[in-house]
Amino acid sequence: MAHPSPSDLLVLHAVRLKGFADTAAVAARFGLDTGQTQEHLLDAQAYGWVGRSSFAGTAGWSLTETGYRHNEARLRDELDRAGARGTVAAVHERFLPLNGRASQLFTAWQLGSGDSTDTFGGLAGLAGELRDLERPLAASLSRFAGYHDRFAAALARAAHDPAWITGVDVDSCHRVWFELHEDLIATLGITR
Repeated sequence: MAHPSPSDLLVLHAVRLKGFADTAAVAARFGLDTGQTQEHLLDAQAYGWVGRSSFAGTAGWSLTETGYRHNEARLRDELDRAGARGTVAAVHERFLPLNGRASQLFTAWQLGSGDSTDTFGGLAGLAGELRDLERPLAASLSRFAGYHDRFAAALARAAHDPAWITGVDVDSCHRVWFELHEDLIATLGITR
């Protein structure tokens, strides 16, 4: 049975994965109640783990350096309690060559040098690989569930709106892929 993460950890981790996000986006990341998310964020702010700031008319939360360390310590403890370190490390190793392919596809698309047929074909292949990566992760830690569905949904939307490939203001293929990478390295306590 997959280990469920406590909501306060999910809130802090969602801030890390998003980088900078408002309360609603933090809550939405793991399907949490917005009111409870706000309470967790205020508690985390009181401990100095998150800060709230405004930028270009947008307000949101981000982790402090202390928050990064606290998040990683909690993830490390959770990983050990769930006995999932070997699983997550093995998936990370399988992820690395796929990440190289994904980076090439996203970069070519952003530079306008990628053929749309090749890009969509490559991303469809990555979607299949992502499904296979997610299964053992989600079986160990429930918070890893959903990456494949989000990626596949973004790819389907990209057929009608190319912003869903690398857009920063939507849950694009690139954003989902980046979050998975960040989730893996944060969980394992390693750097890119």
